[in-house]
Amino acid sequence: MKPLLLAAAVLLLAPVTLASGAHAQVAAGALPNTFDDPAARAQAATAAPAPTPAPAAARASEPANAASEDILRTLIASAQAGAMDYSLMTDDLAGKVREQEAAVLPVIESFGALVALDFVGSRDRNDLFSATFANAATEWVIGVNDDGKVAALLFRPAE
Repeated sequence: MKPLLLAAAVLLLAPVTLASGAHAQVAAGALPNTFDDPAARAQAATAAPAPTPAPAAARASEPANAASEDILRTLIASAQAGAMDYSLMTDDLAGKVREQEAAVLPVIESFGALVALDFVGSRDRNDLFSATFANAATEWVIGVNDDGKVAALLFRPAE
């Protein structure tokens, strides 16, 4: 099933992970072996410290917007009732969703009752939630702007 995009531009929030071995290789490669080579030990003592690699992009432990979960629950409930709550969206997003409403609402209604909605992570002010319904497992991305309006909304089947 193809992801349904309800916004003009939303970054897909793919997890960024590195194997622990990759971290060890980076760290070991950046430091001279001062245990076996006295010259390297002396050079390391006087040399500037090696630059530390930037950490992998981490997911936030809390939503970028504290209201995003409640807003998402309201949007899902309104879609399942057959009428999206456009008052929660920016004018731009509301226009795009209205264009897709005939195709999107039946899909969301077919998911069945919402069983669980869990925060997964945040990136660039967009929050990712895992939504488990009676008939489907999905992922939702929601971006709420400074005015408290939904500016980005995307759902897709869970991976």
